Amino acid sequence: MTATPEEPHIEESPLSQRLTRNGVTVAIEIYGDGEGQWILEVVDEVNTSHVWDDRFPSDHEALVEALRALDEEPLEFAARDGGSSTH
Repeated sequence: MTATPEEPHIEESPLSQRLTRNGVTVAIEIYGDGEGQWILEVVDEVNTSHVWDDRFPSDHEALVEALRALDEEPLEFAARDGGSSTH
């Protein structure tokens, strides 16, 4: 019998949330990378995923970055045709 590899446990932060800011509604997804760092993904109204290349030392720092991006670059997350981008 062959053992199947376990699926990695993805830890979602309790700070993940749906938010409207500056007239733009997004889902802020923050989850652990299994190595003590946090991944930030912001999904806009047309389901475009924006994933940051950098990892964050805490889920709080990832949330602060998401809020900063929504304040400083709201058009980046405004509804438009699908796709994906990285920061």
